[in-house]
Amino acid sequence: MRPHIWERMRRFWEADRGLSIILALLVITVFVLPVLLTPDSTGRLVSNLAFSVLLVAGAFTTAESRRVRFTVVTLTAVALLVRWTDAIAPSDTLAIGREATTLVMLLLFAAVVAARAYRSGPVTHYRIQGAVAVLLLLGLVWASAYELLYLIHPDAFSGAVGNAPGALTWIYYSFVTLTTMGYGDITPVHPIARSLAISEALAGQLYIAVTLARLMALHVSTGNKN
Repeated sequence: MRPHIWERMRRFWEADRGLSIILALLVITVFVLPVLLTPDSTGRLVSNLAFSVLLVAGAFTTAESRRVRFTVVTLTAVALLVRWTDAIAPSDTLAIGREATTLVMLLLFAAVVAARAYRSGPVTHYRIQGAVAVLLLLGLVWASAYELLYLIHPDAFSGAVGNAPGALTWIYYSFVTLTTMGYGDITPVHPIARSLAISEALAGQLYIAVTLARLMALHVSTGNKN
């Protein structure tokens, strides 16, 4: 008997080649959509669809433990429900709930992908792509945190924020901060915003150093065994 469709999809995502698909989705979300989308209802719809696909992909990358899988699937369903309810009937409360649930899911997603990319074993190009995916996920995590803070404290940032900055604005600001480019067009003024910016800049630098060390250690370890 053929495996159930859910089981087949789960096996695909649990394989290392699934990391390539995840990276492709992240590249589209971070680099392609900001160029193509406009800050109108259509742009917000496509942005919501992109984030929804990312959340669903994250659900498929969870561990084999049924308890963990059930928890992640439940959280993903809640995050999607809140996101699309806010898209249909926008409100300040739903917007805060949308970003809070998205933040939790992105953190979990990053942890799961990192665990797969850095586990023991040969260093393949799939796992290198997974390491890059984790870096992009970290940028999205902080982007969600910035948007959540802005929704709670609209005066937390100054500069070219605009009256109603969307997800693409915070993605831009997050990756500028993550790479320590610091153009200065958006400036954190609230203490929490400044702490988030500092932590993201440090995380970006430390992640690259730790990634190189970990992948090199795995390469040397598996090379010696061979």
